[in-house]
Amino acid sequence: MISRFERVSNYVIVIALTVGVLFPVAWFVLTSLSPNTSGALDFSNIAWSNFSAAWHDGNLAHSMYASLVITVSAVVGQTVLAILSGYAFGVLGVVGERFLFPVILLGMMVSTEVIVIPLYYEFQSIGLTNSWLGLVIIQLGMGVPFGTYWMRATFRSLPRSVMDSAAVDGAGVWSTLWRILVPMARPAVLTLVLLSFMWTWNDFFLSLIFLGDPDKQTATVALGAFQGRHVLQVNLMAAGSLIVSLPVVALYLFFQREFISGVMAGAVKE
Repeated sequence: MISRFERVSNYVIVIALTVGVLFPVAWFVLTSLSPNTSGALDFSNIAWSNFSAAWHDGNLAHSMYASLVITVSAVVGQTVLAILSGYAFGVLGVVGERFLFPVILLGMMVSTEVIVIPLYYEFQSIGLTNSWLGLVIIQLGMGVPFGTYWMRATFRSLPRSVMDSAAVDGAGVWSTLWRILVPMARPAVLTLVLLSFMWTWNDFFLSLIFLGDPDKQTATVALGAFQGRHVLQVNLMAAGSLIVSLPVVALYLFFQREFISGVMAGAVKE
């Protein structure tokens, strides 16, 4: 049994942590609505025009469209490849698994900064720099190793008896995967989608290097350029940052339950 003191202490700690997390967010939102360019809070007038100014001055409509195309393409590719490779390594077993799986995991261990220069010249030689397709391919390569590891662990945690029953009932390899295992692993798949979306959408480094054309730049790069031009207008910078972060926040709120379930199920046995 938990004593009254321990219960009260837990509530105090949780409330303190909640305030510590929400206070900067609330301050950031209020700053974006302030007419004061210095960032000081001003409740005399709510400046909704800050968002329209940031939207137009930062050319966020086009850049967010670019980010959406790149992110959705990369997330779909990462998720499909992660499901297939996780199923192959976790359920079917492949020839040379003991060698191939660690090789794939190396992709999680190599820093982007280490490979970006040779990667740039390689993509330049085949005409994939300054191209959305080139950035999608890079994001696939960066995201699939983690996705493979995630889905392999997820499939291995599912009851083997379900797969055996499906085989007895005549289900083939593909039917077992898409009709049985993927629905059972829905929280883990949605968690992978959300994490991949967040990582790809928030990418700045790769987008800055591989997309030199301003007409093809992503939202994060456009936001960086916008903040450079309005460094003395803190309210506009806050408004632009909120606009760019909105898709990730909305996606998380929509899939909040599945995300928590997937993270809780992430502590699975190997």
